[in-house]
Amino acid sequence: MNYEIVRLTERPDLKEPAARWFHEKWGIPLEAYLDSMEECLAARGPVPQWYAALDSGTIIGGLGVIENDFHPRKDLSPKVCAVYTEETRRREGIAGALLRFACADLSARGIDTLYLVTDHTSFYERYGWEWFCMVQGDGDPGPSRL
Repeated sequence: MNYEIVRLTERPDLKEPAARWFHEKWGIPLEAYLDSMEECLAARGPVPQWYAALDSGTIIGGLGVIENDFHPRKDLSPKVCAVYTEETRRREGIAGALLRFACADLSARGIDTLYLVTDHTSFYERYGWEWFCMVQGDGDPGPSRL
């Protein structure tokens, strides 16, 4: 493993670069990431949290944990969001390491169940995640797996 996983709270200097990185990957407005990351850094509660995988200071993967991921099932919270690994670094276990790190971190903060919305049918299951139900995302043409 030639990368490290860090919490944004440990590296507040990553707020703006990480927000830009996530924005470029997902197309969600930059301000949404900046606002969530600012709330994370304010440490008002266990959520939101943001994590990055770094190789020599360069972000190669990341994910967040937020209250809701753009769907009406507000009772199923918090959500893992924005999971991404650079294409050139895929198949190295980075996403799995990020998921394990975030789950352990949130468990230490008193949150034992996390949810995520995905169109993948086996990716997260290989890391121990289980299908729960289908959910209709805001503006999505059809339901996704939760």
